Amino acid sequence: MTGGIFEAAPDRPAEVVEVACWAHFRRGLFDLHKANGSPTAKEALDRIAKLYRLETAVRGQPAELRVAARQQYAVPMLGDLHQWLVDTRTKVENKSELARALDYGLNRWKQLTEFTQDGTLEVDNNIAERAVRGVGVGKKNFLFFGSDSGGERAAIAYALIETCKLNHIDPQRYLEYVLQRIAEHPINRIEELLPWNVLDKLGQPGQVTEAMAA
Repeated sequence: MTGGIFEAAPDRPAEVVEVACWAHFRRGLFDLHKANGSPTAKEALDRIAKLYRLETAVRGQPAELRVAARQQYAVPMLGDLHQWLVDTRTKVENKSELARALDYGLNRWKQLTEFTQDGTLEVDNNIAERAVRGVGVGKKNFLFFGSDSGGERAAIAYALIETCKLNHIDPQRYLEYVLQRIAEHPINRIEELLPWNVLDKLGQPGQVTEAMAA
């Protein structure tokens, strides 16, 4: 097989649809504006901010509503933004920091706009990055698990912790509950100890749930 997973072939579609991250595009413009106050970078940031305001408004809504809103509002905004980027790029000196920041978006435009076609997609990968931050911070420690089985157990623990976070459950409270009971719990009923099945037994204060959902 030739080509990467994002590339289609005459006899098959692409294995994976590439979806680019708006936060990465925005970050280059933000750093540039912070460094030298570039008015062009500021205008780009303001235009991108409108896109994020729409995403904030539809976050948590069903996928069909999110994609409908994106088609109605985001697609026209993106059309205007793309034209502005193209026009602005012709006025910017090649190899400048601003040119590189603009080219980042222009060269990935199709991938950056994929999220408008599917309501299950996110505008950026910030949620995923936050979810793996703990793994990234602790990766040096993971060199010393001692064995493959130790790594597998750690993977299970991390999966449970992240599942708790997704379900707005305090991971420490959950793990304490499970560890106190798992030794005597029937193995054929282990699903009873999954995070979403024990939330009402954890005594978790409502303010904790609200804070984790924010």
